[in-house]
Amino acid sequence: MNIRKKGVFFKKNMPVFPGYVFLAATILDAKLYKKLKSTKGFYRFLPNNQNPSPLFGRDLMLLQHFISFGNLAGISQVCFDENDRIKILAGPLKGLEGDIVKVDKRKGRAKIKLDMYTDSFLIDFGFEILENIGKAKTNENTQ
Repeated sequence: MNIRKKGVFFKKNMPVFPGYVFLAATILDAKLYKKLKSTKGFYRFLPNNQNPSPLFGRDLMLLQHFISFGNLAGISQVCFDENDRIKILAGPLKGLEGDIVKVDKRKGRAKIKLDMYTDSFLIDFGFEILENIGKAKTNENTQ
């Protein structure tokens, strides 16, 4: 993500799910459950400690979507149409257009709302504007 501090822009890697640890296991037996619960900094299982359950459906698809980009999700490439609506061309925001709740062109960030189990949270993703479709069409019409 591009961060501006005291007028200077720099790139900073930010976690997609800060504070979350996702565990791939076939079963969560009592021994593993106790070991995880006793780990320093552990807070809780999702959806709750009494009934931890695996991710499935859309939750699992979202996690797999972000994992598919490797260790770093990277910056999405976008353009804006003639009505100034964002269009995702490539990157981690691709396919999540309906989840975008706020776009800040100046900062190059899009805020998306993710729902996992019953929790909703907002995550910022960086983007770079490749070309505005509306401007490209205007330029083509003037030539």
